[in-house]
Amino acid sequence: MSQEPRSVALLGSTGSIGTQALDVIARNPGRFEVTALAAGGSDPEAVIAQARATGARLVAVARDDAVAGVARELPGVEVLGGADAVVAAAASGADVVLNGITGSVGLRPTLAALESGSTLALANKESLVAGGALVKAAVRRDGQIVPVDSEHSALAQALRGGSAEEVRRLVVTASGGAFRGRSRGELGDVTAADALRHPTWDMGPVVTINSASMMNKALEVIEAHLLFDIPMDRIEVVVHAQSVIHSMVEFIDGSTLAQASPPDMRLPIALGLSWPERVADVAPACDWTRAATWTFEPLDEDAFPAIRVAREAVAASALHPAVLNAANEECVAAFVDGRLPFLGIVDTVRSVVEEYAAPAQLSLEAVDEAERWARERAAALIG
Repeated sequence: MSQEPRSVALLGSTGSIGTQALDVIARNPGRFEVTALAAGGSDPEAVIAQARATGARLVAVARDDAVAGVARELPGVEVLGGADAVVAAAASGADVVLNGITGSVGLRPTLAALESGSTLALANKESLVAGGALVKAAVRRDGQIVPVDSEHSALAQALRGGSAEEVRRLVVTASGGAFRGRSRGELGDVTAADALRHPTWDMGPVVTINSASMMNKALEVIEAHLLFDIPMDRIEVVVHAQSVIHSMVEFIDGSTLAQASPPDMRLPIALGLSWPERVADVAPACDWTRAATWTFEPLDEDAFPAIRVAREAVAASALHPAVLNAANEECVAAFVDGRLPFLGIVDTVRSVVEEYAAPAQLSLEAVDEAERWARERAAALIG
């Protein structure tokens, strides 16, 4: 076990991933040291409290109108503001940068963390989906990206059981979200309030709605493809309502290795911070003294076609996944506002993806332009 505490830059510190990461860190004094915090700034009091509790020397706040108040309350702390502040926190040289930001705005911090040489504990799947080849090109060493999504953490753990040549396929599990088991005909009039009632996980609103539409799983399939260099046609999704098996790896001899634990994001977060070591007693283990039943069901792709759209996007070009993600963010916002029905989310995303014509060259500017076009086109289709 390493003796020196690992320095941690925590991006998205006031969100669900960030607050659970701080809980893990607080319960393991001497193992981790928070050196930088970054947050949107909608809750400046929370950022101030986190900085005082952790002793972070750098605080980044995206909202300009919150910077002065935060700086006033944190004398002696470097407080940065604006859109580039989180990038500075990511590039601050911490041993581990935990990217818990939601949305494709996490791409530039992801690239900055990798380029600075930090280990990237990645909970922001959208940056890998949108940035794809750019993110992979920024990786400087094996193991520099450690996945924090529970599914990809499970896959990384199970992949220790064999060589890359021995892997037949990845099996990504899905809770099924709020609408598991419903047919397409039963989804026509569901509301945002309905979609936010996730039966297992406590997540932010965007991720929870993405879970209901299965777009979250579509993004995770793309992420698994990029993280583990497995072709899309060798990654499958199975619905597992209990959310105890977090994903599985099937090997060429017929063996399948699964990672099991009660649903608690602190476990993959702790692994992201400490990889390849484990942190003791992060979360309760399965209780094998009690009877339990785990079920697995095939995905109904007629009711939930998001994964099919994701496969089409990856096959089209390196930029089409960025279009898919940006269009989805626009559609989710419209659904929450009551401007788009639930089924219209993925239907609109598919239309945007099918219309997009990718340029020949891939660059950060091309990603920005693809996302801008996708948002505008989605907004036009929504009306």
